[in-house]
Amino acid sequence: MAGSPLSGGSDPWHTSPSPPRASWTEHFKIDTGPVSYADSISPEFYELERDAIFRRTWLNVGRVEQLPRKGSYFTKELDAARASVVVVRGTDGEVRAFHNVCRHRGNKLVWDDYPREETKGTCRAFTCKYHAWRYDLEGKLTFVQQESEFFGIDTSKYGLMQVQTEVWEGFIFVNLDPENTTPLKTYLGKFAQGIDGYPFHKLTQVHKYRAEIGSNWKLFIDAFAEFYHAPILHAGQYESGEAAKIKKYGYEALSYDIDGPHSMVSSWGGIAPPKEKAMVKPIERVLRSGLFGPWDAPDIGMTTEELPPAINPTRNEVWGMDSFVFFPNFMLLIWRPNWVLTYHYWPTSYNTHIFEGTCYFVPPENGFQRLQQELAAVTFKEYGLQDGNTLEATQTMLESRTVDQFPLCDQEVLLRHLHNTTQSYVREYQQRNAPAPTS
Repeated sequence: MAGSPLSGGSDPWHTSPSPPRASWTEHFKIDTGPVSYADSISPEFYELERDAIFRRTWLNVGRVEQLPRKGSYFTKELDAARASVVVVRGTDGEVRAFHNVCRHRGNKLVWDDYPREETKGTCRAFTCKYHAWRYDLEGKLTFVQQESEFFGIDTSKYGLMQVQTEVWEGFIFVNLDPENTTPLKTYLGKFAQGIDGYPFHKLTQVHKYRAEIGSNWKLFIDAFAEFYHAPILHAGQYESGEAAKIKKYGYEALSYDIDGPHSMVSSWGGIAPPKEKAMVKPIERVLRSGLFGPWDAPDIGMTTEELPPAINPTRNEVWGMDSFVFFPNFMLLIWRPNWVLTYHYWPTSYNTHIFEGTCYFVPPENGFQRLQQELAAVTFKEYGLQDGNTLEATQTMLESRTVDQFPLCDQEVLLRHLHNTTQSYVREYQQRNAPAPTS
């Protein structure tokens, strides 16, 4: 745990490498007792989360590269928020989002063969499949079929319902709360400020994967917010000798940090020379790539030492990656070999969710580099599936309610923070919406 916010100093990012004086959990003033996972097995609590969290916070729905030209659009299903949105680049070049609802009879406006599936494309206007009402790219109602049959309809009042939309470093966020007054940058806090300037726009080679997971959405975030499980669950990804060594000594992150509802963990990455010993499978040695990405980092216009201050905050020589959790469900991983991985966790019920993983690389210059990137992408897919399968077993046993209190170690500090934050949002929502006392 060398080098951390526990070490003090005037610089909030580049801290002293001296060891912390206390545990991470105690430093962040988080209770160290056993925890309950009742918030992950309750249909009633999930219904509260939908209104308290997913209809009130900033949600990342994509990137600007998905809207390369005027008229480009994509839809996003936000089941937890009881919404579907269409995100579009207007004729003025601006990125906007609208509720995906026709103002005539409430039909879903933009969809292809299956209404519940997401879609994308390019168009000059949006036309409802039901009665052909048409809207321009800025959401204005421009055509009503048989308009004379309506009773003096004022078309200026029936444009698409706009959703608050802001862009940070190319990431598109929406907020479904019409009363929200918190700008995106303020909401994302010091981590976003400390990441500003990272060249995400250069990482346009994209690999995506998606899985339906039979667990509560928070349980998967838990899995990626600690490395305590890695030497055990993922032991099959290592050679036997390496696996035994990691199991014996365990795994420690370099640094943890918390900022409001958000959190991060900075970790070593196993990429220090000799690289051939750090990676374990024959194909990884041949392609010089694997779990940590291609070994030969592409040029992104800045050296490791020049990275923005929130990235590798301890400036540790063995740093490998940082994992930022932007509450509620967006995880951003920045890797030393100059590539990025994002995770999204989209709840569909109290015990199911959609997991999306997206790898971003600098476009390959040749076939060998493309193979390096594809190996990194499929390796992460394998790790993710191992976690997802385990979480379904966790969910079923939590729902048995055989045990209701669980001890967590110091490496699981971010798990405590996530569940505490979720419960705090729900409590605040309940208090704000409690019926007024009667006299």
